[in-house]
Order: sequence, then C-alpha cells, then structure tokens
Amino acid sequence: MTKLLSAALGLGLFALTACGSQQPAQAQTKAPAPSAAVLSASTAGFAPKNTAGLAQATFAGGCFWAQEEAFEELKGVKQVVSGYAGGTVPKPSYEQVAAQNTGHAETVNIYYDPKVISYQTLASVFFTASHDPTQLNRQGNDTGPEYRSVAFYRTPEEKKIIEQTIAKVNASKQYDAKIVTQVVPFKQFWDAEDYHQGYYRLHPENPYIEAVSARKVEHVRKLFPQELKQAL
Repeated sequence: MTKLLSAALGLGLFALTACGSQQPAQAQTKAPAPSAAVLSASTAGFAPKNTAGLAQATFAGGCFWAQEEAFEELKGVKQVVSGYAGGTVPKPSYEQVAAQNTGHAETVNIYYDPKVISYQTLASVFFTASHDPTQLNRQGNDTGPEYRSVAFYRTPEEKKIIEQTIAKVNASKQYDAKIVTQVVPFKQFWDAEDYHQGYYRLHPENPYIEAVSARKVEHVRKLFPQELKQAL
C-alpha cells in the first residue's frame, strides 16, 4: 500500500469527529424532497440540469467529501453529487445514516462524458487512489458500515470492469491485503443534504478536510495527473 494513502487513511494524530458531523451551524436545511421524475438517477436537486450525453457511475469509499472532490477534478466529469446508496430506507438523512439505521453508505454519484473519460478510468481511480478498498466497514478513523467500500454497477459491462479491476489491483500487490469492496447492482441513489454538496471547496479550513480529505484528493492528483482538468 502506498505510504501517502496509508497516512491519509490511518491518521490517529487528532481526535477528529467523523466525516459529516461538523455541519456548519448556518446550514441546517435538509435537501429538497425527491421528485418522481428523477428516481432513476439523483433524487433531489443536485443533478446537472442537462444530462444529455452523460453517463453515471456510483461509488462508496468512505467520507463523501473527499470522494466528491477527487472525482470532480477529473476531466470529462461534469458533476459529482454526494449522497447515500446501498440501503433500504428512502430519503435518508445524514443522522439516520450515521446512526446505522438505514443500511446506506456515504456515496458519490458521478455524471461524466464517456467520450472524454471512461468507466474503466473512474474504476481505476476508485480502486487505486481515492480510498483504501481493503478496509472493511471503515476508512481510517471513520468506522461503521456507512463508510464501507462499494462499487455499484448498472450494466453487465460495468460489473465486468469492476471485477477485472479488482483482480488486477489484487495481483499488483499495491495493498497489503485483499480488496473487500462490495460489488452490487445499482438500485437507488439519494442526494445528501445541501450542506454536504461541494463541502471540500467551501470549507478548506475544516480540520477534517485539512487532515484527512485533502490527502486523499492529493493522492488522486499524484497518481492520475494526466486525467486532471486543465484548470487545476
């Protein structure tokens, strides 16, 4: 396992509260109610207004603050929405998910242009750079099934890519342990509350962002410089 990612995910230097628990005092409003018209994709109001020509990819890899920013920085990615997936409770709140009452994991839904970036590249970023897929029901100091690693597939081809990527990464010995990521069919994605959207860029001074999230994002930048947007 690379030293940078190990440091990012194994930090024990600070008594940090879990991802999401440092909600800004002024941002107490929950996400808008879901619309039946968008149930097959994002279920609140954070999806791109125009999704023509875009595909979607959905991954859970610990705190969604870092995952959202890491994928947002990739060329071909139009928008990334933080939310919840993998559970059974509709329209869950952060508090419900954190209390482990829903079965959901903190998840990101990625809207991307497949003509610019492939699903294979997104899967490679997910399994080799944006989080540690060998940690079971945790990412570093964030513990619990809501922080588990999950790759949600929409098609047989996506499932094949995920499984082949897992096999390749395991064979590479990049990590000291085998990947434990769940590979499950996509069913439903629920947008997280509005204060979670774009949190990384809105609150760079947050101690959790500085100590944990920033290192994960930097790891993606280091391993995939050729995939970054030119503006970065």
